[in-house]
Amino acid sequence: MDLDLSARRSRCPMNHAIEILGDQWTLLVVRDMVFHHRRSFSELAAMPEGIASNLLADRLRRLEEAGIVTKDPDPDDGRRRVYTLTRYGRGLIPMLLEMMVWSRDHTADVDVTRTVIKKIKDEPKAARQEIERRLDEAEEERSA
Repeated sequence: MDLDLSARRSRCPMNHAIEILGDQWTLLVVRDMVFHHRRSFSELAAMPEGIASNLLADRLRRLEEAGIVTKDPDPDDGRRRVYTLTRYGRGLIPMLLEMMVWSRDHTADVDVTRTVIKKIKDEPKAARQEIERRLDEAEEERSA
């Protein structure tokens, strides 16, 4: 997805990513969508870090505006909305995996096993494909 760069501070690719993802909450929202298959506002609000509802609403709006998530009616309850990662949003998966590796390499006290880290390091493409397959399965389950 090619976003309008006119409102950005520069055309630097790092700046582009930081302006969309650079606060402490946005990547945690994406993390919960990727690894915990959370899609509704209430599911995302239950993240262990304790995000305030106004911050969550703002981050979801920004992610939607950036094309990283879509917001659609819940198939089970049309009054509710569910958020789904777009293809553009799924493009963040390799970065999330690398952040997990970096964190584990530099901090022993994180909730990820050495086995998972080894798989990400040894077979990054397979790790990403497995995560995407699980996302697809979770979306199919919710649609059924």
